[in-house]
Amino acid sequence: MEITGKTKIMLMLADPVEHIRGSAMLTRLLNEAGHDIACSPLHVKPEDLGAAVASMRLFRNVVGFGVTIPHKIGVRRFIDEETAQARLVGSVNFVRRNADGSLIGDNLDGAGFVDGLKRSDIALRGKRVLQLGAGGAGRSIAFSIAEAGAAALGICNRTRKKAVDLARAVQTARPACRTYAADSDPTGFDLIVNTTSMGMKPGDPLMIDPERLAASMAVAEIIMSPEMTPLLTEAQKRGCRIGLGRNMLEEQVKRLEAFFRL
Repeated sequence: MEITGKTKIMLMLADPVEHIRGSAMLTRLLNEAGHDIACSPLHVKPEDLGAAVASMRLFRNVVGFGVTIPHKIGVRRFIDEETAQARLVGSVNFVRRNADGSLIGDNLDGAGFVDGLKRSDIALRGKRVLQLGAGGAGRSIAFSIAEAGAAALGICNRTRKKAVDLARAVQTARPACRTYAADSDPTGFDLIVNTTSMGMKPGDPLMIDPERLAASMAVAEIIMSPEMTPLLTEAQKRGCRIGLGRNMLEEQVKRLEAFFRL
């Protein structure tokens, strides 16, 4: 695409940025939808996040920015307002810059993830789900899994207290879904969801024992690069239905158009 003075700019704040593929995908999808917009990663260390967000208020052709690992929770301190969904889940993945420079955050991860599962023909209603991770994306996804009608949701996190706290919050908000802190054993679950960054770097350990996967299970990722993570590769070997990480971002575009008022 040709970038001109009329092109709207969207940035993607992350640390690190070498793995980021979502900005290119967003640019392509939004251009295909008829929008003159360009998205680019912006490498921001956690200690510089406040200054980076403050600068966004001054850039008049910036429509907003995406937020990914590790900033989805930390960015909340530096924006003016949050949607009800962002407040519920306690993390933000997109921020709109209004004409007056004010910043409002939303979280589209959960809704995008659930929509992405539908593309892979993976059902949630009545299913037992094991979620790996209780971080920024994981918080949003957990609430959306419960809202979509899952019967039970076990949350496994390296820091167990985070899993316990998230489980309690989801159980309170969505009491029909039995939500609890779980270990990493996938036995007895219908769907395994990885919401962590494990699998992004070569040599990352698997968070579950792949020998405990069964062909009756489905396994889904939020990691986009590599597309076939070690977890998905192991799941596919065992006949599991798989859900690619890119589906989550692709399904967020329609919601993003409305949120950014494009």
